[in-house]
Amino acid sequence: MKLFTGQDGKNLVFTFVLVSSLFLLWGVCNGMIDVMDKHFQTELGLSKAQSAWVQFAHYLGYFLMAMPAGILATKLGYKGGIIAGLLLVAAGGFWFIPATHINALAKAGTISPNTAFIGYLLGVCAIAAGLTFLETIANPYTTVLGPQRFAATRINLAQSCNGIGWIFGPIIGGMFFYGKDAAGKSIGNETLYIPYVVVAMVVCLLAVIFKFAYIPDIKTEDDYHLDAVTPNTAHSIWKHPHFVMAVVAQFLYVAAQAGIFSFFINYMTAETPTIPRSITSGLLKSWFETSQTGAMMLSDKGAANLASLGFICFLIGRFSGAGILKKFSAHKVLGLYGLMNVIMCGLVFLKLGWLSVICVFLSYFFMSIMFPTIFALGIFGLGARAKKASAFIVMAIMGGAILPKLMGFVADKFDMSRGFIVPLACFVVVACYGFMWPVFSGFDSMQSVKPAGGAKTDEPGAIRSEH
Repeated sequence: MKLFTGQDGKNLVFTFVLVSSLFLLWGVCNGMIDVMDKHFQTELGLSKAQSAWVQFAHYLGYFLMAMPAGILATKLGYKGGIIAGLLLVAAGGFWFIPATHINALAKAGTISPNTAFIGYLLGVCAIAAGLTFLETIANPYTTVLGPQRFAATRINLAQSCNGIGWIFGPIIGGMFFYGKDAAGKSIGNETLYIPYVVVAMVVCLLAVIFKFAYIPDIKTEDDYHLDAVTPNTAHSIWKHPHFVMAVVAQFLYVAAQAGIFSFFINYMTAETPTIPRSITSGLLKSWFETSQTGAMMLSDKGAANLASLGFICFLIGRFSGAGILKKFSAHKVLGLYGLMNVIMCGLVFLKLGWLSVICVFLSYFFMSIMFPTIFALGIFGLGARAKKASAFIVMAIMGGAILPKLMGFVADKFDMSRGFIVPLACFVVVACYGFMWPVFSGFDSMQSVKPAGGAKTDEPGAIRSEH
């Protein structure tokens, strides 16, 4: 299969599948994080803006560890970096056991609820730090497990596994964060640690598998001659606009994604129109509850389960996007999907009833290809510097720590629908990056052998050969 044939002719399908399992892992972890906000709003009486500290802690872990991860990836190679990341994720997962005991002390009145909240945030941050290693390494690694012209396709296929994990994450989170006992009393604080301990045990097993697996350290192509030691060659990745703007676009994309994902439950429980009682019985009974006005509405657990439908849309977008990217230029697809999400968020902002609800799910579909495609476009042609560039693009995930608090502030002041003005503005920039990528990079597309503007063939980065 040409898609996974290395430069030496070896078939790298198994290596790709093994690395793709990491995408599944962090999809589950991220999916659970995205349904955690409402739990703390209910249990600790936090506002939407305050509960966004969960996202802040999560993405702070990415920000703090991105550069160390990039440096260690360069020194340890792909395999060593992945194992280090897995062990850090395991440490964060096991931390939730003492965090649960801290919460029990808070409930007994021995310590303040804020201390318990901080205890959970430390676990969230530690797991995110480990995931940073995996994302910093696995994302660019998928782009070199075969011909360069299929780089965007491979990373989107791998990210499809991430989408699968994101489907199960909210379901798992709903089971353990919003569980109730026979008397109808919430037991979420007592069971929240269980899925994280399971994750910790799974990643320990994965670390052993990676230790003995074939993970070749493949050198990436140097289209811009950054690795050449010549006096007149520019060595800094920051002199390449397509990379710089990828960092900006990724910051704003993750900001939009984190805001929509983390406030999904708030939107569905507060903004959906009246639900007919005829569908609120039977197996779906636990998904609904009666509001103060007597109308039927989604419960927190029901909305958490419904989030999985959003991630199914996300996964469909990933799989279909991988096929689309084999036929159309990656930057054009990114620009179009970004524009569509500007429209989706605008329709949610206008509060158009069920149409707006549908648009929330469609936003998941159009977000699907953005992270991996921005990533592939950003590290295009950077050679061995791709690992360092990858670290900066992962650092841009910090957008997910900052902008959700702004979205929560707008939602607290107005309502959840109005909060969608924040991701709308972010998607405008993402769309612009996609459409303008040829201007930033100097290439017509990632598949093109001719640079934009008709540069001479002897200029650095002007023309690259096909494989």
